[in-house]
Amino acid sequence: MHKEPRERTGGGVWKHPEHARRKKMETHISCLFPELLAMIFGYLDVRDKGRAAQVCTAWRDAAYHKSVWRGVEAKLHLRRANPSLFPSLQARGIRRVQILSLRRSLSYVIQGMANIESLNLSGCYNLTDNGLGHAFVQEIGSLRALNLSLCKQITDSSLGRIAQYLKGLEVLELGGCSNITNTGLLLIAWGLQRLKSLNLRSCRHLSDVGIGHLAGMTRSAAEGCLGLEQLTLQDCQKLTDLSLKHISRGLTGLRLLNLSFCGGISDAGLLHLSHMGSLRSLNLRSCDNISDTGIMHLAMGSLRLSGLDVSFCDKVGDQSLAYIAQGLDGLKSLSLCSCHISDDGINRMVRQMHGLRTLNIGQCVRITDKGLELIAEHLSQLTGIDLYGCTRITKRGLERITQLPCLKVLNLGLWQMTDSEKVRILHSNMRDHGVKETQRPLSINCTVCEFV
Repeated sequence: MHKEPRERTGGGVWKHPEHARRKKMETHISCLFPELLAMIFGYLDVRDKGRAAQVCTAWRDAAYHKSVWRGVEAKLHLRRANPSLFPSLQARGIRRVQILSLRRSLSYVIQGMANIESLNLSGCYNLTDNGLGHAFVQEIGSLRALNLSLCKQITDSSLGRIAQYLKGLEVLELGGCSNITNTGLLLIAWGLQRLKSLNLRSCRHLSDVGIGHLAGMTRSAAEGCLGLEQLTLQDCQKLTDLSLKHISRGLTGLRLLNLSFCGGISDAGLLHLSHMGSLRSLNLRSCDNISDTGIMHLAMGSLRLSGLDVSFCDKVGDQSLAYIAQGLDGLKSLSLCSCHISDDGINRMVRQMHGLRTLNIGQCVRITDKGLELIAEHLSQLTGIDLYGCTRITKRGLERITQLPCLKVLNLGLWQMTDSEKVRILHSNMRDHGVKETQRPLSINCTVCEFV
């Protein structure tokens, strides 16, 4: 009678090979419950999730569990018909879609994704009012975020459709849609009362009247978007201090306001903003008419800012730093790039700003090693500093700043440094912090440094 061969184990016991194979299979990943596989696949990036689904049927079933794809945004090129595309996305619970190129009708997407939550059409230059009008023909209650940035053919007509059929919208991105006018903002103010974030960057036709519509401050029947928390008005050149008056009176829940490159606003406008207690982040970058007086208005009000950017405001100087220390000492992030500040201003500021985490003083050419020593002495919580183009600092000041215990990011663009000097500074930083070389805590950005 033929006998099956047996294998001897380490303990001297003979076992049948079939038993060994079964034992091995019991410890294989394919023996895990589908729920556990789904938990594992959830940690993979999007590309690897798709690859895992192609291994076997068990992995495919686990990889298609909705928990694996939670929060994932599908990035699509819509070129030719694919009947299985949208059923596949819906089976995985994907409700966020970005269209990278649009050669089919937008209605193809809307009809295929019944419960779509986020639609990103940024950069779809061929999208027109007509195409958007054919897509939005009935209410889509699930859609919360719509990005039309750089869809340059979009006009007020499309905003009318959006206001009529997307009343649940909370985020609307219109940056670079240069054909939008105040009438479009009136339509938004009429139909999108749930809006929380609105980006109007470089919408060049907008004026104070349009902002008045948003804030519910005009005589129109529109209630306004009074629940707005984030408003980006970057590079809206026609806006004046009257817009800031409308914002301060009507948009009282605003937390983030971006006014960068708005050359028409002045110090007087900041007086209106100075009593907005909900405001946490204010961007005034390249607002040429802002001076120390405007910063005084902000500091003397009831603001509780955590972030302030006045970079490239060349009328902002050392006196502004004194005002900031007096009334805006809760700041976590402060940007002063290319401002007319010196070591004296740094001295007046740092003694009250112990909670500051990020300080950007690039191109402040009056700052010297003395200023860096003051920063290193008083701003112990600093995690990032920008010293790009600070031409009067030396390696002595640099070595002092790298001793900050929490520093993670140091920007030294235009700095002349040898490779060996950079390595020495990194090693000194690690030694001071008591860490191993594999735990390097400090990132030095020298992308435009001159290495010799």
